[in-house]
Amino acid sequence: MKVNPLDENDQQINIELSEEIAEGVYANLAMIAHSNSEFVIDFIRLMPGVPKAKVKSRIILTPEHTKRLLNALQDNIDKYEMNFGDIKQSNDSIPFPMNFGGPMGEA
Repeated sequence: MKVNPLDENDQQINIELSEEIAEGVYANLAMIAHSNSEFVIDFIRLMPGVPKAKVKSRIILTPEHTKRLLNALQDNIDKYEMNFGDIKQSNDSIPFPMNFGGPMGEA
């Protein structure tokens, strides 16, 4: 990653995105745990009829960056819903082990 200063307050960040990462990974479940110094988000692919789900990616963030992510997600959800309407949520619950990957945070 290369950072180019524009002026004292603004910075331009050049971000490289490899072809492999650009393809993305499908996940339909996220599990969140936290400690006093970090949040751990596991993105999981849960397939119908398969008793074992697989963690496809784990992201570890500081509390400050987690809050920024929350705000960015809310901003993007607001913009999405302005363009496409409300996102409907299913009331179906997905059973999963409560001790998955260690202590659970509140999400």
